Amino acid sequence: MFNPYHGAPRRLAVVLAGLPALVLSCLLLAATSTGAPAHEGHDHGNDAPLAAGAGSPRVATHSDQYELVGILKQGRLTLYLDRSADNAPVTDARITATLGDAEVAAEATPDGTYTVSSPKLAGHGPLEVVFNVQAPGGEDLLIGTLPLPAKPSAVASTASTSGIEGIRQSLRSLGAGTGSPYSLAGGTLVLGLLLGLALRSRSRWVPATAVGLTALLVSAGYALAHEGHDHGPGTAAAATSDAPQRLPDGNVFLPKPSQRLMEVRTAVTRPETAQRGVQLIGRVIADPNRSGLVQSINGGRVSAPERGLPRIGQSVRKGDILATVEPALPLADQTTIAERAGEIEQLITVAEGKLERLRRLAADNITPRSQVVDAEAELVGLRRRREIVRQSRVEPEVLRAPIDGVIANARVVAGQVVQSQDVLFQIVHPEGFWAEALVYGEVDPTKIADATALSGDGTSMRLRFQGSSRALQQHATVVHFAILDPPASVSVGQPLTVVARNGSEVTGFILPRDAVVRAANGDALVWLHTAPERFEGRPVRTEAFDAARVVVRDGLKAGERVVVRGAELINQVR
Repeated sequence: MFNPYHGAPRRLAVVLAGLPALVLSCLLLAATSTGAPAHEGHDHGNDAPLAAGAGSPRVATHSDQYELVGILKQGRLTLYLDRSADNAPVTDARITATLGDAEVAAEATPDGTYTVSSPKLAGHGPLEVVFNVQAPGGEDLLIGTLPLPAKPSAVASTASTSGIEGIRQSLRSLGAGTGSPYSLAGGTLVLGLLLGLALRSRSRWVPATAVGLTALLVSAGYALAHEGHDHGPGTAAAATSDAPQRLPDGNVFLPKPSQRLMEVRTAVTRPETAQRGVQLIGRVIADPNRSGLVQSINGGRVSAPERGLPRIGQSVRKGDILATVEPALPLADQTTIAERAGEIEQLITVAEGKLERLRRLAADNITPRSQVVDAEAELVGLRRRREIVRQSRVEPEVLRAPIDGVIANARVVAGQVVQSQDVLFQIVHPEGFWAEALVYGEVDPTKIADATALSGDGTSMRLRFQGSSRALQQHATVVHFAILDPPASVSVGQPLTVVARNGSEVTGFILPRDAVVRAANGDALVWLHTAPERFEGRPVRTEAFDAARVVVRDGLKAGERVVVRGAELINQVR
């Protein structure tokens, strides 16, 4: 009969023989788990030292007037003081910093920052700082906390590191060297299995298996407990970084030094009521009263004047000779002119002989003096006719400037043969430019109150309405505007985006066009300055206001700080 108690003493002995291995494995795992909370990157609260590779300690505070960021580097606290409304640097302030119980005056530097030096900055743990700001824009008191590194723990004595404590310290070093809890847990597992196998024999599989399973369970628990461990919010890591970066929530952390470099500026949103704008397609044309064209009437071969042909961009005065054109006569005309010239030469020869005879007869009083006078007049007329015929063959056409202005276009070179009515030169006045826009029913031309234009390079121009056509051209109404104070870069034919106001009112937030950027999905986006070194993207709905500004109809609230300069650069931070 089977006896369940048969061999019980032997099994008990085997279990007791494997007990030391089991206890040793558990102690080793306890040592590793005890040292685990001190692994790199763990959040120990405000007094924890900065993780390896993290940015410099910093303090950030703001008020309705100012915002201040202090960055600690090499024992000196560099202060960046900006106005809260527009984020413009304040370089003419006097700042006094109270570090704990010590009061230190900040020193201004040529780059627009301030520095604070104090032995307090070499301490440990969080340091409360009070900044007393005195500037022409107003006085303010700003309070913040500077997270200094935590005080290092005391070195354990030699006796405390002996035995199990020494093994624990060694395993901590091993874990710190591996940098991963899984590596440490795997090493502990292997160690436990080796200890169990070393003690096993043919009859000791039970303790070996127990040791291995125990190590496996404890190691798995260690790994699971640290996998996905919460190291604090993601913004805390960003707040200790010295480089611009896109945060997991889509916001952007932009340090103050980078903001100064990018010249980031903001504006406080205020609702406004303005006239609605409509975008039109346009181009630059010349003012018909302050421009002119130079053409040849008959055509011919172009010859340069003494000063040479005018170049593009050259200023000319009314009446200046620009070029001469030698007319080209057909062969039949040349034959006719030659025959006519021969007849006149023959008549002149006959008239000269007749005049000579009459003069001799008049000298002998045979012929009256009046016949001599008539012969002389006839000879003078024939010679004049000969000169006219000669001029009709060789006299060039002189091309002169019709107005004062600048050569906008020149299409001739010396020796070129041109046809009649070819445009050889175009002259415009530097201030004589108009804008021509096409209206396809978006707005009534008679109700246009004001308009602006935007060129391809971003130049904005003010326009004044001149008139509209009463006949459609390509199913559109042509509208003309005079460009007020045109920039030097404007050119005839340059494409424009014309924004005309039709008188209807709209309520919203008026922002520069540069403040609106495009998100990854193509939506319109503005960046809000929510903290001294934090920016939040906000989708918005916009409408055209004029060439340089837009009206935000939805997505913003009054009193928010919107980036109006540098938004495109912030949008590129990754």
